[in-house]
Amino acid sequence: MHKEATLVIIKPDGLIKSLTGNILSRLSEAKLKIIAAKIVRVTVELADKHYNHLKGEPFYPELAKYITGVLHGENRVMALVYYGENAISGVRNLAGATNPEQADPVSIRGAYGRILTTGLFENVIHASSSLDESEREIKLWFSPDELTVDIYETEEVILENAKKESWK
Repeated sequence: MHKEATLVIIKPDGLIKSLTGNILSRLSEAKLKIIAAKIVRVTVELADKHYNHLKGEPFYPELAKYITGVLHGENRVMALVYYGENAISGVRNLAGATNPEQADPVSIRGAYGRILTTGLFENVIHASSSLDESEREIKLWFSPDELTVDIYETEEVILENAKKESWK
């Protein structure tokens, strides 16, 4: 057993249907620590990077519309990083199979997911599939200062002419 981190995304349908509490309660069964959490507006660029391995698939355009909120009329997801012993397999077991109809009925996807008439899996949650994917996804969705545990090597960089939005 070893400690690892995994990215979890509660997708737009999970938030719109007010399933966040139910999903977080189910995920707590894994006995893992949440080390980062935020609500994110998913840009097309972020969706493209996240699902880069699926960009050539015929269902990709609809998948991008799903994660960016176009299908549900609201662009909001909850991104979290869970950390602990066997985090990836623990979360994936609770999430269930990607296809909601093949997922165990007591899993998150089995209980709350559905398949649209277009064939898109509306499965309410994303969970990293491997150590490599987890690291790639966590680094894509979070900056080092957003995590409460140092899980990857970092470096200090000096930014010049960096533009950042701030409060008025």
